[in-house]
Amino acid sequence: MLRELRERPGPFGRHDAVRLAFAGALILLALGAGVAVDLAPSNPGLAAEAVAPTTIRAPRDAIISNQVETAQAQEARAQVVLPQYDFTPTGASVKAAAQVDQLRLSLQPVDDIFNSGKPQIPRETELQTVLPSLSPGDRTTLLAMEPTRWPIVEQAAESALSQAEQVEIRKTDPATQVALVTQHMPADVGLSVTEQSLAVALAAPFVAPNSAYSDALTAQAKTEARASQPAISDTVKAGQVIVDQGHVISAADMVKIRYFGLDTSSIDWGKSGAWILISALTTGLLLGWLWRSRPEYWHRGRTLVLIGVVFVVAVLAEKLPGGRAWLPYLVPAAAAGMLLTLLLDSGVAIVVLALLAVLAGIVNGTSLELTAYIFLGGFAGMLALGKGERQHLFIQAGLAVAAADFAVIGVFALLGQHDMTGLLELGGAAAAGALVAAVIALGSFSLLGNLFGILTPPQLSELVNPSQPLLRRLLIETPGTYHHSLMVGNLAERAASAIGADPLLTRVAAYYHDIGKLANPLAFIENQAGGENIHDQLEPEVSASILKQHVRDGVDLAYKARLPEPLIAFIPQHHGTAVLGYIYGKAREAAAAPLGGLKTSAGRDAADAIDQGPFRHGGPKPQSREAAVLMLADGVEASVRSLSSRDEATIRGMVSQIIAERLGDGQLDECDLTIRDLESIHEAFVGQLLGMYHQRIAYPANKVVEIESRRGRGLRR
Repeated sequence: MLRELRERPGPFGRHDAVRLAFAGALILLALGAGVAVDLAPSNPGLAAEAVAPTTIRAPRDAIISNQVETAQAQEARAQVVLPQYDFTPTGASVKAAAQVDQLRLSLQPVDDIFNSGKPQIPRETELQTVLPSLSPGDRTTLLAMEPTRWPIVEQAAESALSQAEQVEIRKTDPATQVALVTQHMPADVGLSVTEQSLAVALAAPFVAPNSAYSDALTAQAKTEARASQPAISDTVKAGQVIVDQGHVISAADMVKIRYFGLDTSSIDWGKSGAWILISALTTGLLLGWLWRSRPEYWHRGRTLVLIGVVFVVAVLAEKLPGGRAWLPYLVPAAAAGMLLTLLLDSGVAIVVLALLAVLAGIVNGTSLELTAYIFLGGFAGMLALGKGERQHLFIQAGLAVAAADFAVIGVFALLGQHDMTGLLELGGAAAAGALVAAVIALGSFSLLGNLFGILTPPQLSELVNPSQPLLRRLLIETPGTYHHSLMVGNLAERAASAIGADPLLTRVAAYYHDIGKLANPLAFIENQAGGENIHDQLEPEVSASILKQHVRDGVDLAYKARLPEPLIAFIPQHHGTAVLGYIYGKAREAAAAPLGGLKTSAGRDAADAIDQGPFRHGGPKPQSREAAVLMLADGVEASVRSLSSRDEATIRGMVSQIIAERLGDGQLDECDLTIRDLESIHEAFVGQLLGMYHQRIAYPANKVVEIESRRGRGLRR
């Protein structure tokens, strides 16, 4: 596409101040739509167990009494309280007396048998039927026991039972009963082992629980434990993260959120003021940079509007989803860099991308990740896209954006800001955003180019097609001019490539630079086919007027054919303000020899007095490198075609002469060609011309005849 001349910025004058104020006001007015997002009362939807849509930070320092954390700590203390039972020593004594009474009652039949004084055999017979739960061993001990030993065994059983019931017993089973009685069996009564076993067997069944679980006592203990927990307060610093973006909000977090009123629907005046301030700052910096570094864009209103539109649309696209969990990563901000690279240049694209990245980070809670995401992803897309001559380059650019964005997300995941779920979620958003950016760039850059008068590669490729109506007319109505235009296109394209200018633009401009000759084809020698030259019969001034007219006719014809304006600009620039040398020479000759062709000193003075004005083209001079290359290629092709000898030395001399004439005449003063560029152009022209006019082998006459006869036979077949 067209790369305009890099001008040096002049002093910042009144006109620049008016332009700055007007452009800045329009951009700020457009960006002001973003304030509506902040001024509209918002319901953030923050609640316990909800996912934080953005990182929530404390707006100021505070010490917050956190009832939720205090309650959690109290409950934790209550949970460690052991179950409480109703055991008391007094209650145990009462229980022991009752159980001893039951033991005595159960042993009363044995007492009666031993106190009856009956002989041993009847006594044993009666003892066989009492205490049926005794084991065989214990019953044998009982049957063989002397009456005098029984009271001792009985007293030992009662004493062991009474002592066992004095300790806390929560539940009983046979093993527990036996163990408790055995543990409290008196050791000073002189019982044998078998008698002690019998005493244990008699008392153990009467061991009963004397302590039961108490709901009231347990609840009281938990209440006391809760009361012992002091209140918890949180010290929060301004800017401290309360909840990270994408994390679940806990009940404790909600205490802090409610304290600061972050969960209420309100108008955020501070955020609105911050947005206006940062918008004004970035707008001023962007316009200041354009004035300083791109004055050719600064002074071209349509280009300035294009930059403003792309910038505003991209900024608002970032602003609307600001603060959401993953939506900002879906914004195709890389499309802005691609479009500006294609339509203008990479310098403008980088500056705009940098400002977009800063704004994206600010509107998303000072997110360094999003700043890096926008800038590096857009930068990668610009590098991969190049000039966008082919559609596959847009796919390549989309993949580059996605790869760079994945890398940025991965870096911050390694730094601990994302878990695996967040990484996958943001990665999906990055892929979708890169795809959308590539589609937007592919689908809109030609439209924007047409709308803002900027040539794009697809337009140029279409215009260079020989089926274009104007090119078809050139071929049919002015074949000589058509051939000349093709030759100039070949020369200009090679030279433009040599100096880093736009070769496709230069070729297309060469094809259309002489379309004005369609209005009067026979006025130009290349279309006269060896016939009479009409200029031989005309006055030099008339001839000059006819020849210069083809420039005006070309501009008119180009506008009627709706050629792009940047391309139309080449038509007057390809001649600049150069002199029509041949016609001017005729005028000088006529002035120098008015009488029969005799040249005198007076005639020479008259020739020198001829005004060049009528014999100069109207200009302007070439304003770009491409236009300068076209001017030189046009002059070189016409001059070399007129040479009788086209060897290398002659061609080099003619190319050098044409370049020197244009340089000496000041035709290259308004473009940014350097001496090194002119040397590269010279070598490119010579190389191309030598290829075009290479010498051929001279075939003998009989060989020519033979070849022609073979060709004729082949055609008849």
